[in-house]
Amino acid sequence: MKKFFSGKTAYSLLIPVAVLLSFTTIAERPNFSGDWKLDESKSELGEFGARVARSFKVDQKENQITISRTTPGFNGGDPVTSTVTLTYDGNVTESEGFGGSKRKTTASWSGDGSTLTINNTTSFERDGQTNEFKSSETWTLTKDGMLSVVTISNSPAGERTTKAIYKK
Repeated sequence: MKKFFSGKTAYSLLIPVAVLLSFTTIAERPNFSGDWKLDESKSELGEFGARVARSFKVDQKENQITISRTTPGFNGGDPVTSTVTLTYDGNVTESEGFGGSKRKTTASWSGDGSTLTINNTTSFERDGQTNEFKSSETWTLTKDGMLSVVTISNSPAGERTTKAIYKK
C-alpha cells in the first residue's frame, strides 16, 4: 500500500497555513482601565448633562469590570460616587441607586469585541407608584484613546441621548 503523504509533504502543507494564521489577528477587547475625567468641550450632553458622571475609575479584568463613577450631587450637594462590579456574561448585578432605589445592571461585549454595552434598570417609588428608569451605555475607545460613553435613557419623561467623552 502506498503512502499518500510523507512527513515532508505534511510539513510543507502546514507551514503555509501557520504563516497565514500568524497574520490573522483576533479582535482584542479595548481596555477601559484607568481614571477618566469628563471633557465637556468634546461631549454632547444636552439638557440633562448636569447628571452625567464627571469621572470614572475603571478596573477591567478578563471576566469582569469594576466601575466607580462620580456624579454631581442633587441641587448642588456633594458629589456622589457609586461602585459596581459587572461580569460580561449577561448576569444581573443588583445594587442601590439614587434615593434608595434598586438598580439592576448587565454588561456584555459586542460580537466583534469592540464595544461594551451596559444596561441599567432602576426602579423607584414616587407618590405611591413604582417607576422605571432604563438606560443603555455603549462604551468605546476613540482613535485618540479617549473613552466615549453614549447613553440612551428612557423614563416616564421620554427618551434622551448623551455622548460623553472622557480623557485619562
